[in-house]
Amino acid sequence: MISNTTHKASCTTTQTSARRRPVTDTIDRPGKIIAIHLSYASRADQRGRRPASPSYFFKPASSVGFSGGTVERPAGTELLAFEGEIALVIGTAARRVSLDEAWAHVGWVTASNDLGLYDLRANDKGSNVRSKGGDGYTPLGPDLIDARTVDPAALRVRAWVNGELRQDDTTAGLIFPLAQLVADLSQHFTLEPGDVILTGTPAGSSVIVPGDVVEVEVDAPDAPGSPTSGRLVTTVTQGEVPFDGDLGSLPAVDDLQRTEAWGSAEAAGLAPPTGEGSQNAARPPADVAIPDPSRLSPELRAQLLEAPTAGLSAQLRKRGHHSCFIDGVSVNIPGRKIVGTAKTLRFVPFREDLFATHGGGYNAQKRAFDAVEDGEIIVIEARGDATTGTLGDILALRAKTRGAAGVVTDGGVRDFDAVAEIGLPVFSQGAHPSVLGRKHVPWDVDVTISCGGATVQPGDIIVGDSDGVIVIPPALAAEVAASAVAQEIEDAWIAEQVAAGHPVDGLFPLNAEWRARYEEATARRSER
Repeated sequence: MISNTTHKASCTTTQTSARRRPVTDTIDRPGKIIAIHLSYASRADQRGRRPASPSYFFKPASSVGFSGGTVERPAGTELLAFEGEIALVIGTAARRVSLDEAWAHVGWVTASNDLGLYDLRANDKGSNVRSKGGDGYTPLGPDLIDARTVDPAALRVRAWVNGELRQDDTTAGLIFPLAQLVADLSQHFTLEPGDVILTGTPAGSSVIVPGDVVEVEVDAPDAPGSPTSGRLVTTVTQGEVPFDGDLGSLPAVDDLQRTEAWGSAEAAGLAPPTGEGSQNAARPPADVAIPDPSRLSPELRAQLLEAPTAGLSAQLRKRGHHSCFIDGVSVNIPGRKIVGTAKTLRFVPFREDLFATHGGGYNAQKRAFDAVEDGEIIVIEARGDATTGTLGDILALRAKTRGAAGVVTDGGVRDFDAVAEIGLPVFSQGAHPSVLGRKHVPWDVDVTISCGGATVQPGDIIVGDSDGVIVIPPALAAEVAASAVAQEIEDAWIAEQVAAGHPVDGLFPLNAEWRARYEEATARRSER
């Protein structure tokens, strides 16, 4: 609920010469509050999907709150999340305005917090009626910045939780410029004075709990006088009244909602902490279950197939993962790429008595090849020993028939040419004619193993191409894939400039000047 009791009789807006004014002098209950789903590249990369055009949802006018107010986390819920955003307040009516005309219809800019309750998100799909419509779930202010005094491409939004900076991005990171949102919406209905457009949140949004204090500020640091909205302050309280299940659907959460609410599977406690500073990451309640690794979605598989291992590994390194390489292996079918989830098989060093008990019959090796599922990749620990085979043509045929995406082994392969003719991509240390019992005992399946110097767990995502094979933790796969594909698009543009005769200095990587050129070229392409 809203604790600030300052209200106005109606929502009236007129252009003034003042650069800033209190939001409560202008806004009480807007006729419309329109919010965009995804608009910042950093957030889209985090979610693993980048929209081709903006999409929106409405929030009720009763959700408006003001600085110094409170917001309630309802009883029986756990996933209330903040989203620091830039809010646009319409100053003059806009209907079917062009992109060039759109910004002139914006009266003011201010800070907003597009609060949402992920426990109710699945019930209303993308409409967010209940998940984002709660009382006080759209605090605004505290001050308004005159839109005429700022460059919409040079605004900054920041958010703090309990004094710790959690979000920091600028409108240079938007997928869709602010003016485009105004122009686009005006195609469909009249934007009236006082209407509010919430323009999306960058990466860094996460879960907040009762007692947390969230602050959001929007400013234009490069504009004369560095105009600012001031800090919009909201305190989280605990609700006491539960939802009535007889009236409608009750709150429910799953690991997808936890991952998206917290910002990542790692932050949600659904994956081991990695990277610098991970020990300080927020954590959900201790009873959150850790899920089994999930299969790849067709969309994520397609992204991973598009992105080269070089680009994927670069994105992993940016996130603190430096041991993702399965070293010393190459593919038996030139040009073939594999993408899939790992099914692991472990060999231990040969010992006569152990081979007698574990080497014959329906051993671990045969069980692995008999049980591999469609789209999985069998990853074999052979301790880097290339002096014996770890599979041959019969097992390769079985894996191919079962729909396996491939095999990775840091050992050798028997029947090397025959395996290639079967059409099963196998990354290995090469051919070797020996039988299994020369160096190995097949020991176990579906356990954590070491292959080519990399640790591999069942369900890890494996990607291999002519550059080699890498291991991607499932929790990072969507984020890494989206970033790698975006980087490939950028690199392709850079290559075009180099081919046109430009020197690489300042171009690779892009300096500020070339970055601006690239973003301008990208914007032109998106308008076509």
